[in-house]
Amino acid sequence: MKKILFTLFIIYGFGLNAQRTDYDWKKMDPKQRKEVINNLSPEERKSLLTKFRNNMVMDNLEIDPSDKAEFTEIYNEYLESQKHIKSQFNSNFNPETLSEDEAKAKLQQSFEVGQKLLDNRKKYADKMQQVIPCQKVLKLFQSEKMMKDKMDERKPHGNQNTSRQKQNP
Repeated sequence: MKKILFTLFIIYGFGLNAQRTDYDWKKMDPKQRKEVINNLSPEERKSLLTKFRNNMVMDNLEIDPSDKAEFTEIYNEYLESQKHIKSQFNSNFNPETLSEDEAKAKLQQSFEVGQKLLDNRKKYADKMQQVIPCQKVLKLFQSEKMMKDKMDERKPHGNQNTSRQKQNP
């Protein structure tokens, strides 16, 4: 996970200003950036990555400067809400060790969580459209999907259950 976040930071973080203004990210080589990031406290690192993510989204969507604060608030709220919903489902289990009833319950729970995520996405799409055009909301969701796909590509393939599930729909 650290490697993924670091890689994303490197790719898009060249033009960002971190909490500490004495760092010139553009002039640092990757090794220096990694050292600086590793020396940040977890709170500072999270804040830096949040700023980085928000700046990347704002630049990608070309959000009007007058709408940036309002959109950022809604977007961060959306991400926190999605994270909260996802935390309701523990995906760290081996389906082969579950009884038939346990597997049915887990499957039903996954459908319920998936529906909550979809409902939440719809809710926040409506909120975002109050600030930005529908086309930009679509573009945001497309870029989220692309970023998730890229992160999945970079994940180590150590979890055999996941790869088997993908192969056998």
